[in-house]
Amino acid sequence: MKISLLRFFAATCLSLSATLVSRAVIEAYPRPYVFPASTTYSLSVDGVSVPVIKFDGGYDYAHFSRVSGSMNLSVTLLSGAITQWAISPAKLGITPTVSGSTMAFTLSQERYLIIAMNGLRRLVIAIDPPYTKPASSGAGIYNVVASPFNAPNNGSGWATSGIQGAVDAAHNAGGGIVYVPSGVYYVGNLTLKSNVHLFMEPGAVFRFHGTPANYTQDAFKSSQNRWLSWWIKTSVGANNVKIYGRGTLDGNAAYSIANYNFACNIVVPLGCSNFTMDGILVRDAGTWGIIPARSNDLLFTNLKMFNSLNLGEDDGIDVNESQRVVVRNAIGIALDDPFTTKTWAGTGITVNWPGSPEVVDDVLFENCVSYTYCYGFKVGQGINQPQSNVRFVNGTVFSASIGIGVDAKWGTADANAIRFESIDIERVPTFNAGHRVWFHSIIQNADGLGGSDVFSVYLKNINVRDDGTTAGAIHGYSAGRSFDTITFENIRMPGSTTRATTLGQMNITDVVNATNITVK
Repeated sequence: MKISLLRFFAATCLSLSATLVSRAVIEAYPRPYVFPASTTYSLSVDGVSVPVIKFDGGYDYAHFSRVSGSMNLSVTLLSGAITQWAISPAKLGITPTVSGSTMAFTLSQERYLIIAMNGLRRLVIAIDPPYTKPASSGAGIYNVVASPFNAPNNGSGWATSGIQGAVDAAHNAGGGIVYVPSGVYYVGNLTLKSNVHLFMEPGAVFRFHGTPANYTQDAFKSSQNRWLSWWIKTSVGANNVKIYGRGTLDGNAAYSIANYNFACNIVVPLGCSNFTMDGILVRDAGTWGIIPARSNDLLFTNLKMFNSLNLGEDDGIDVNESQRVVVRNAIGIALDDPFTTKTWAGTGITVNWPGSPEVVDDVLFENCVSYTYCYGFKVGQGINQPQSNVRFVNGTVFSASIGIGVDAKWGTADANAIRFESIDIERVPTFNAGHRVWFHSIIQNADGLGGSDVFSVYLKNINVRDDGTTAGAIHGYSAGRSFDTITFENIRMPGSTTRATTLGQMNITDVVNATNITVK
């Protein structure tokens, strides 16, 4: 009897120990009061409730950090039983258990997921990796809510002077950490300076208000017929600048456009070097959200760009005239292009950029998820200065009108050494400018200056789950402005168990002014 009891207690302890070990430790971020709770979904992870936010841009989202362990996620549909579902990226092969109104599945590492149920608005779950939170006070720490800065974080007034004062104090001391506690801060223009690292706690929100009198008017975008402000920018020549943590930068575009026809570029690394942005959520941009301009040595990691599927030209990140840029582990959602590179002429949105026009060179987009009505991953449209060595690697196009491609619409410079590798294209369900296809590249000469040359484009290990309904294209403008040396290797088309061996098998039938095309 004693032996049986001992065995029972031993087995019970082992089972309890295994259960404890298997439970994840997570950090659920608080829901800022200015963002409404979802009325469609709830989420818990190993019994810990994670707030789900309803976003008027067309979907709901939740975000939290994994600290350790495998995560057991439980998503509940608040309106009844789950009858249809899908989890993306599909390549992850996540197979949940569905019972009634609840979907459950386990993840062993951080992921950015898009979940569909019953044809309703989608749920985006952004799981961030562990991170290190600095001290909130002490030597080298400039807490924006503490004296002498006293920035209000309850929406009761403008926090601009307090936050900028903390930035200036850190910079003047030779560098330091500007610490932003949880709360809602209404913020005018901020200028980040050398050796300043801005840390945002989970639940910390900088919110753009949109009243033009409280912001600089930095560029007029004629295609949108509105003035834009560079909301959070670097000083020209700044070095070693960082925005990090788990906070939110809210462009508040739906409000500011409706009330003032005014919007902002949310983050503008401008003429700077050694800039880092890590773990931040950027949402509701009314125009290009993040625009590195004439800068070098930039790193964007664990980036969430949640823009509207109802507002045009709300790109996620447009790498402009910059060199040695890495965008890694990111999700971009927008009606317009989430991930792209550009070089523009000195007019319109670029007219006030400092210095002379620069090239785009050595840009890597790696492990990114794209959800859009336009291109999933794209080079262009502006190619006024050369673009070279741009790579899109290990990405997922969840939904787009055009999965991947080069769009040389404006400019006469060359684009070369463009690479799309290990890309999974799930859906191309929408039309944009008459196109609905997995691959489309074109030289347009829209400005009448003659068009660009595009050469050395390499596509490798592309898994096409949906090839669309229109013709894929390699369409040069003329014999003198054309595509040259385009290589396809290991392209797998929907319904096929073998690799494509011809352009026809890849549905690329619009081929004009293009030479040296190889299918491996």
